[in-house]
Amino acid sequence: METSYQPPQGAERTPAQFATTHWSVVLAAGDSASPGAHEALEKLCRTYWYPLYAFVRLKGHPPEDAKDLTQAFFERFLQKHYVKDVVRDKGRFRTFLLTILQRFLCDQFDYSTAAKRGGGVPVISFDTVGVEAQLDQALASCQSPESMFERAWADTVVHTSVERLGEEYAAEGKASVFGELRQYLSRPADRKSYTGSAQRLGMSADAVAMAVMRLRRRYRALVRAEVANTVATPAEVDDEMRYLVNLLTG
Repeated sequence: METSYQPPQGAERTPAQFATTHWSVVLAAGDSASPGAHEALEKLCRTYWYPLYAFVRLKGHPPEDAKDLTQAFFERFLQKHYVKDVVRDKGRFRTFLLTILQRFLCDQFDYSTAAKRGGGVPVISFDTVGVEAQLDQALASCQSPESMFERAWADTVVHTSVERLGEEYAAEGKASVFGELRQYLSRPADRKSYTGSAQRLGMSADAVAMAVMRLRRRYRALVRAEVANTVATPAEVDDEMRYLVNLLTG
């Protein structure tokens, strides 16, 4: 995953725009049955299943049990309106979600129900293929569940932003340009690298350099927008961005 970036400047949402971010919508609704809040919360859960699954795996549960537990958690989480317990000025989705998951795992009834469930259609489905090797490595290195959750969270923010960036380029008929230039999101480039890309794309090296600059600018804006979706107020975005960068570069 592309992780080499600096905290972006600009791309700040206005207060009016911020009022429609996913987590702020959920918090504004509190414990009400607002359809918009439920939809926003479900979208967040679908995006951020991996950090929760990673946490459960590093707690010692094998893959199938971890998947069942994570799905059972989402089922309980989406039904119980836990959001009413959030203190507004401490309502970052990342910390709130981990707290609720830890509470869920400590509940033996929830655990036994999740471990023995099956046959039902999960409210949040996800595919764990491709993540097990990474989690096995974390287990072998004795990484703590909490630190793995935080790293997985940061990776998910980045992965989601890169996917959206690719979708934007594809919508403009520039999927091949994105496929060639996305490598420059995670590593610096020199003139020689740009020349090779220019030949493959039928562009000049200067045009590639400009395209990479635009790509990186848009990427930073998308990362910032994704972070904004998970905090309660505009004032929290910069702190969360700094924390994200520290996770990815530390």
